This record gives sequence, structure tokens and C-alpha cells, in this order.
Amino acid sequence: MTTGRTTQTGNARGTVWAFLALSTAWGASFLFIKVGLTGLSPAQVVVGRIVLGAAALAAIMLVTRRPWPRELKLWGHMLVVGALFCVVPFTLYAWAELRVPSSLASIYNASTPIMTLLLTPLLLRRERLSGRQLAGLLVGMAGVLVLVAPWQLAGSSALAGTLPAQLACLGATVCYGIAGLYMRRFLTGLPYDSTTLSTVQMVVAALLTLVLAPFDARGPVSLDLPVVAAVVALGVLGTGISYIWYTKIVRDWGPARASTVTYLSPVVGVVLGVLVLGESMHWNEPLGGLIIIAGILASQGGVRMPRRAAQAEETRLT
Repeated sequence: MTTGRTTQTGNARGTVWAFLALSTAWGASFLFIKVGLTGLSPAQVVVGRIVLGAAALAAIMLVTRRPWPRELKLWGHMLVVGALFCVVPFTLYAWAELRVPSSLASIYNASTPIMTLLLTPLLLRRERLSGRQLAGLLVGMAGVLVLVAPWQLAGSSALAGTLPAQLACLGATVCYGIAGLYMRRFLTGLPYDSTTLSTVQMVVAALLTLVLAPFDARGPVSLDLPVVAAVVALGVLGTGISYIWYTKIVRDWGPARASTVTYLSPVVGVVLGVLVLGESMHWNEPLGGLIIIAGILASQGGVRMPRRAAQAEETRLT
């Protein structure tokens, strides 16, 4: 039994470290997108991001000699996940960052758990929202409203021009929510580790982007060291390795708790946007983000540290 407890504790710690690493990598991704857009179009950034991410994961598969899944049904599910979790939201965020700061895009990403909560009873009909979850959802939606700031849009044509980009950011979080719930429904309990599942997902997404590239990724390309470095970091770290971490977290904690990675990633995104890119912020943006996080906390009944939760589960099991 001691060995079992030690293994469970080690797994719990590994998931916590994956959570922290993922928060940092995904928070920095918004900076990398902004830098990449200085020399590439949004679609070109997406192609570079996904192809490099897939190449990094495929290399890990080859080096570690992991077997590739042969079930066609699994590859079909991964086509859906690759489109909803990679191709579509990546494109929406890249297009949006032509018009809004990277820090604002990272704050919008914090609404992912709210979108997941909103979509849960629609996609998983056996699950209904409790009163606590409904209250948290309403608070989170209020935070999104503060973030959009319709009172400012009405008085400024410049701000009103950013509304489509802000809606694109929200659309990306909807895609993330659907993808997380889809993974929960169809990919839970499969006999493959997070690296294998992430690689299949990214390879399928890469094939999809390459098929679409002749239609949406045309145009001039201007490469310099910052652009190349940003796209490589975005692809290898923010897209490739990060999805190993995310898949592990989803399988260990579930999609709702995994989506709370957005607690920390906006902080990273805002700090990098302000310090590195010199971006400015309006008062409603951090306030809206805080209200969204408050709604997430309310829906989950407060914060419970993963390590303590794991220890409580170990005690119950023994």
C-alpha cells in the first residue's frame, strides 16, 4: 500500500508541475503570436505553429519508440479534436491579435472554464448545472460583459472596430470548451498515454492546415530572428509539448479543472504584453478577468489545491 501511495503522490505532483508549465507556456503564446504577426499572416502563423508542434511530438514518439494507434475510430475523433482544439481557435486568436493587444487576448482566454461550464449540459445531457455552478456561470458571464465594455464601444469608433476581434477571442474559447468536453466523452479511458494522444491530435491538425494552406496562407513572408524564434517557440513549446501537459491534466483532473489553467496564463500574458511589447490596458480588462475568475471559483465551490485533493483521495483509498 505504501508503494501505491508513493506512486499516487508522484503522479499528483507531476500533474501540478504540468499545470504550472502549461500556464506559463500558454500565457507566453499570446506574445509569440503577436511577434510572429510582424512578418507573417495569421494563417501562416497557424501553419508554422501547428506543423512545428506536430514535428516536435512526432520526434518524441520516434525517440521513445511509442506505437502509433491503429484504430480508425480514434483517428476520426482526433480529427474533430484537432480542428476544434487547434486549427479553428488558433486561427481566431491570430486574426484577433491583428486588432487587439496580446494581453487582452490572454485575458479573454480566461473565459474558457465559463464556456466549458455553459456547454456542459448542452453536450453532456446527463449532467446538469447545480445552483452553485449556475451562479458561477452568471458571474463569469458578467465578467465577460465587463471585458467587452459595451459602454465604451458605443462612444468610440476605434474601440467599436475591435469588437469583431473580441468576439473571435470568445469564439476560440467556445472551441476549447467543446473540444475539452468531446475529449471527456470519447477519449477517456483509452489505453494510450498523453504523449501518444497529443501527437495524433497534432499530426491530424497539421495535415488539415496543410490542406487549407494553399487557400488561406498565401501572401508575402518577412522572416527575421524574432519572427522565427517566436513561431518556433509557439510551435514546439506552446503547441507541441504543451498538449502533452494538457492531455495529462485532462485525464487526471477532468476538463473542468484542467480548464482552470486560465487562472495563471492571463497573468503571464498580461505581464509579457506590458513589459515586452509596451501594451497598455484599460481598467475594465483586468477587472473583467478577475470577475471571470471569481465566477469560476464560485462554480467550483472555492479553490482546492490539487495536491491536497490527491492526499485526501489517498486517505479515502487506504
